[in-house]
Amino acid sequence: MKFALVIFETDASRRRIQDDREAYRKEYESWIGTLAATGTLVGGEALETERTGPVTVRTALDGASSVTEGPAYAGDETLGGWFLVEVADREEAVELARSLPTPETIEVRPVLESA
Repeated sequence: MKFALVIFETDASRRRIQDDREAYRKEYESWIGTLAATGTLVGGEALETERTGPVTVRTALDGASSVTEGPAYAGDETLGGWFLVEVADREEAVELARSLPTPETIEVRPVLESA
């Protein structure tokens, strides 16, 4: 089963990582390397969260769209990136999220498989 491990950042978590960027990078790379070596890691991307903010495009039922600066849902946490993993079950995905060396929030989401 495939799961997305979706990373949500806060200003505080970004500052904490920036304070010791080298240590966090080393831990992240080790975590990623282990998953890649076992074939568990399918993909993932980090999003730019420090210099350029998001733009939100909303399309109404009538097809009209609007564009606004900022995230779709305002709050303390912003989407920072994701990892895509292939594991046996939800519990394994949760354990991987728990082992991710980060002070950020990780949301575990099943990936919709095509029929």
